[in-house]
Formats: sequence, C-alpha cells, structure tokens
Amino acid sequence: MGWLAAGDAYEIALVEGRVAARATSGRSAGRQLKSLPKALKDHPEVERLRRFAEWLERHAAACVAQVDTWMVSSLPVPTELIARVWPDEAWRSVLRDLVVVGDNADEVGFLRDATEAGELRMVDLDGETVRLSPQTVSLPHPVLLPDLEDLREFAAEVGIAQRVEQLHRATWRRPADLDARVTAVSEFAGGRFPTRSALAARATSLGYRVSGARAVCRVRDGQRTVEAAVWIGEPWDYEASTGPLSWHDPDGRTLRPTDVGPVAWSEGMRMAAALYAGRVIEEGTGA
Repeated sequence: MGWLAAGDAYEIALVEGRVAARATSGRSAGRQLKSLPKALKDHPEVERLRRFAEWLERHAAACVAQVDTWMVSSLPVPTELIARVWPDEAWRSVLRDLVVVGDNADEVGFLRDATEAGELRMVDLDGETVRLSPQTVSLPHPVLLPDLEDLREFAAEVGIAQRVEQLHRATWRRPADLDARVTAVSEFAGGRFPTRSALAARATSLGYRVSGARAVCRVRDGQRTVEAAVWIGEPWDYEASTGPLSWHDPDGRTLRPTDVGPVAWSEGMRMAAALYAGRVIEEGTGA
C-alpha cells in the first residue's frame, strides 16, 4: 500500500498493520517517523486508515476461520474458488502451504500457487512441483492423512509454516479395543477448576461453545454432523470439574464412541484434553 497525503507536511501508510507517518519536507523528509506526530492524531485520513486496518484484521481472522472450517470438515473446495481468492493476500497467506488432495488420494502436496485459469501448483513429498486442475480439492484433517509423519518431516526440512493448524494439530485415534458398550469417554474427566465460570471461560477462550452444562464442538464427520460434548457443570454450580466426553447426533441422541468417525473422535478428544490442561494441579500430587 502506498503513502497517502495527510495535510501539507506528512504522508501516512499502513506498515505492519499500524498507521505510520513520514514527513514530506525538512531534514527528515521521506523517512518514516517513530510515532505519529500530534498534528496527525485526530486527522480524518489517519482515522480512515485506522478503520481500514481494523477491517483488514477482521478479514484476515475470517479467512483463517473459514479455511479452518474447510480443513476440520475435510469439505471439497472448488478449485475455481481458490483461484478467485488467491490474489487476496489474506486468503493467500492462509491457503499457501496447506496440504491439499486432488481428484485421487495420490495427488497430495503443499499448495504453493493458484492461477486465474484454475490450475493449482503443489509441491509433493519428492520436492517436485505438480500442476493440477481438479474441479475440487480437499484440505484434509490431519487424522485422515496416511502420510502425516512424512508430511511433517518434509515441512520441517523446508521450513514450511502453516497459518491454519493442520500438520501439527493434536490428533487422537480411537483405540481398536474400545468397548462397544460404553457411551462416553472419561480419559480427561476429573480436571478440577476453582469455579464453574473459570471452566466455562476456558472453553470459550479455546473457541468452544458453552451450551447449558456442556462445552461443545460441532464437527462434520463424513456425511453427517456430530457434536462432541464435555460436561462442565450446571450454570448455577460454583466448583466444577471436567466430566465425561460424549458424542451426539443433530437430534441430541447419544452416539456410541465406536460409531463415531475419526475426525469427530479426534476433535472431541482434542477439546477434552485442552479443557483438562487448564485444571488446578494440587500441590504435591503432580496430577
């Protein structure tokens, strides 16, 4: 973004998300100033630029949230849509370097570029640039990536950093010997908190919704939507501790954990573990 005139003696621009100024005359002409001069504090152009910076910040956050939703749900994303938003830096910085899968499972790589014609350029595990033009691609949840460890190693070798937590997202796989009769998982139950409000606040700070006595996480798992829920206590309770983790269908019916898909299982366990990690650790117990 270029420099804009602000009065007769200064120009302003957004630099790393903040309004910066430089003088247009005198000994410091053309040099960026360390802080905004008093004369510009309430200048209309400065205020407009500040509002624009706030919009850019909200836009960037919305892009991250949308791509995270695509990834967690492993939804097919039209290649045309990726090509259309690619010129936008906010979108491009989020999409670039995500692992994408084309028409078949062998077409896996790190997204590096998208052309106006709808061609995607990816780098595969051999370090080769691959050009694909599928109608849609998926941004798989990491628990669905068979080569996850290889992808992690390759990303570390070449210094890939993802804006959306995909490769290094904490994942859990359902035990093969899980009892088919159980209706909930208690691995992360019993994490004590000083108050129920503190536990609820932790849930919301982690991005989870609090509904009644539960912290919930809604996940699209295959062709259906599943809601993972951790008991956190009734709103009128004072003391609280994390309860069992369970899964429910859109009508509220409890699903047996053995009937839950890999993404819903992993995301439910991720939520339960994150809530439990904020517990009060009693002195001398180490637990």
